[in-house]
Amino acid sequence: MLTKDTVWPEGVARHVLSSVDSTMNEAARLAPGLSGPAWIFAHVQTAARGRRGRAWRAPEGNFSATLVMRPTGGLTQAALYSFVAALALEAALNHVAGPHARLSIKWPNDVLLGGGKIAGILLETLGQGADTALAIGIGVNLAHAPARDTLEPGAMAPVSLLEQTGLRVTPEDFLPMLARAFAHYDQQFRDYGFDAIRNAWLARAARLGEPITARIGPQTYHGIFETIDHSGALILREQHGTRAIAAADIFF
Repeated sequence: MLTKDTVWPEGVARHVLSSVDSTMNEAARLAPGLSGPAWIFAHVQTAARGRRGRAWRAPEGNFSATLVMRPTGGLTQAALYSFVAALALEAALNHVAGPHARLSIKWPNDVLLGGGKIAGILLETLGQGADTALAIGIGVNLAHAPARDTLEPGAMAPVSLLEQTGLRVTPEDFLPMLARAFAHYDQQFRDYGFDAIRNAWLARAARLGEPITARIGPQTYHGIFETIDHSGALILREQHGTRAIAAADIFF
């Protein structure tokens, strides 16, 4: 799927910025005028954010970009693109780090290397009705991992590609690898539906079949990570049955 000299996917625009407040903000500004999918890449972000509006720092050498697109199928279909993005991230990192890298995907939207978090994904919808677009923000610790004292309690320990493998990859080189991988899995999704994505995702899932903890607001649930269903919800097998979880923070 990915070759050494990865070419840019056909029909996908690319916006490269020296500095921006946030690639997600830039996606919202550009979306109304876009006729097709576009990657927005920035060398520096001054006001980046993560899930639930949390501040997110992107030091020099790390990767920050947002893909803005208009998926078919409405908001339900749009939410499934977190799995498409995770598969693309895993494929691009695998291409860089090689087949012996210990890569896995943590539900719902993180990629792990050697058991630590190397990348995260943020989805936001832009606009309303027929003009609704989807922004997929992606951050990858290529060169640096955040200090642990900057994380919230219980958060997955962060790692970087450089510290785990000794490999130096520039954000500029990583962008076409990721764009090409995303285009591949996007086509799989369009051609074969979520079943194909779900099966590929489960083959790479972290802690599948093992005990995990799911935290939803003040509620905490413990059980076995059994699978994900056809809506992307995590199925947790508890002592007296199973629970479908659409959104949660997962700990293990």
